[in-house]
Amino acid sequence: MSVFDILILLAIGAVAVTLGFGLRALFTPGAEARSQSNRLMRLRVGLQALAVLLLVAGMWWKSTQGG
Repeated sequence: MSVFDILILLAIGAVAVTLGFGLRALFTPGAEARSQSNRLMRLRVGLQALAVLLLVAGMWWKSTQGG
């Protein structure tokens, strides 16, 4: 397992955990929960972008290194 494989799995796990916390905050009543849900949504989008960049970098690395 390469470093890219581990980083991609960690990024996907972080997205899943953030999604879970965001869903919990979404169904919690109150203004503070709405604010937290919004923050978690922005964090999840950033983590998804990071995961996609890692996937692209990993595919590029494997294509150039012959792995």
